[in-house]
Amino acid sequence: MLIVLGGILAIVLGVLGLIKWWLLFIKALAASIPFILVVGGILAVIIGVISLKEKGEEEEE
Repeated sequence: MLIVLGGILAIVLGVLGLIKWWLLFIKALAASIPFILVVGGILAVIIGVISLKEKGEEEEE
């Protein structure tokens, strides 16, 4: 029961915080987009290189 009450309290505080700092929240989301794109691009390159290596190893056998 205590966990449920803590969860409800966290939801209420979270909603109140979003209402109070909405513009700051939007700015933080906008600032995170370039970082997410860079990390996603790096992961895509790594996965692509691994896939090419595996394909090359299969063709050698």
